Amino acid sequence: MAKTRQGKRTLDSYTIKGTNKSIKPGDCVLMRAPDSSNPPYVARVEGIEAGARGGVKVRVRWYYRPEESIGGRRQFHGAKEVFLSDHYDVQSADTIEGKCFVHSFKNYTRLDAVGNDDFFCRFEYRSATGSFVPDRIAVFCKCEMPYNPDDLMIQCESCYDWYHPSCIDMTVEDAKKIEHFFCQSCTTENGKETEKSHNGSKKSDMKVDPKRRRR
Repeated sequence: MAKTRQGKRTLDSYTIKGTNKSIKPGDCVLMRAPDSSNPPYVARVEGIEAGARGGVKVRVRWYYRPEESIGGRRQFHGAKEVFLSDHYDVQSADTIEGKCFVHSFKNYTRLDAVGNDDFFCRFEYRSATGSFVPDRIAVFCKCEMPYNPDDLMIQCESCYDWYHPSCIDMTVEDAKKIEHFFCQSCTTENGKETEKSHNGSKKSDMKVDPKRRRR
């Protein structure tokens, strides 16, 4: 705990009001929205400061949900996706509702279950211009869309590309039963046929899962 000018003190941590959970710089938190009908805001704590009169303020860097960005939510955005913005702010620590976890995209796809306090981030967002970093990411399937971890995809065992069942005239139920899958292009070129069984392809572990269950 270090003293700063004007009687303010920089704090190493802060215990969230009404709980026994503490936060520190670098942690992610849920902050109460002014309109109670809206979901809480997601932010990363950059600093914590106690004022001369006893109040505690937190300096935060906001995460934006897709619908809060210029351009809005798109098909490939996951339900728990947020963007790390360049928007900084100072807020009362009393508005913090709890801790949350913003995972890297890779780590999020490896979660066994997604809780209410789990989010993921794969973009930084420039709030003034509506631009993203990176401005390009890998696309998949015939629809050429980035991967949405909420959607089931299956992988061709020949070309290794990923496909949404709906894009290849297949139901999700049928896709879950496929043991081996070859896309139309590879089937035509190599004379291979798609085989079906009640077991999913072991090669599709990463993207064959349907929407993850909520804890």
